[in-house]
Amino acid sequence: MQELAKRARKRLLKLHYEAGVGHIGGNLSALDAMLVLHHKVMRPEDVFILSKGHAAGALYTTLWTQGKLTDDDLKTFHKDGTHLAGHPAMQWSDNIPFATGSLGHGLSDAAGMALGYKIQGMDRHVYCLTSDGEWQEGSNWEALIFAVQNKLSNLTIVVDENHLQGFGSTVDIASVPLRCKLDGFGSWLEQVSGHDYRELKRALQVESKYQVRIVLMDTVKGRGVSFMENKLEWHYLPMNAEQYQLALQEVEKS
Repeated sequence: MQELAKRARKRLLKLHYEAGVGHIGGNLSALDAMLVLHHKVMRPEDVFILSKGHAAGALYTTLWTQGKLTDDDLKTFHKDGTHLAGHPAMQWSDNIPFATGSLGHGLSDAAGMALGYKIQGMDRHVYCLTSDGEWQEGSNWEALIFAVQNKLSNLTIVVDENHLQGFGSTVDIASVPLRCKLDGFGSWLEQVSGHDYRELKRALQVESKYQVRIVLMDTVKGRGVSFMENKLEWHYLPMNAEQYQLALQEVEKS
């Protein structure tokens, strides 16, 4: 996993540098979880929904590591007419069942899909990756109430808690700790490092017969590139040529 993650980080940096776009910090915080899910946890019949749509680059890179996207595909990222938009677009890939990016929508989609599978008696699991700032959206709490009420044990919610959002830290924007709020809903909840591959795999594979599962991940925005780590500006900024080379060097040495 360490070598896979290094290769994926380098490809993600190249993807964003060549496209000249930002959102790099939040992509790097979520990449490890996507790699573990797609390579170690999910079965072919399972479904992944990226509610945190601005981390689309990490999803495309993960699909590239699986051979589901090519280098030529990645070259079209953010270009006119591309399938690989800045936020995931649907109806072109079985790996992207919903268009996401308007934060707070993905979990509702995931809960509805999980209920549909449950009603049909289908052995399929739905994994939904959200951001932490996204939980300031009321629609997420409505979706969680719905999921708990319907005992959607075939739904796992993964939260990328990197503690930063568009205009500051989550503590400054909405100071109630997320775990305190999630604890009261009757779901199975575990908090782990979002960059520890073994801990992630173990937590994501826990079986819960009657409960929704929530994996709350402690992550670092800009993980793996020191000048990006825990820096709000890398929610937005693209890299220049010098920054790109420095970032590649750090990932290679890690």
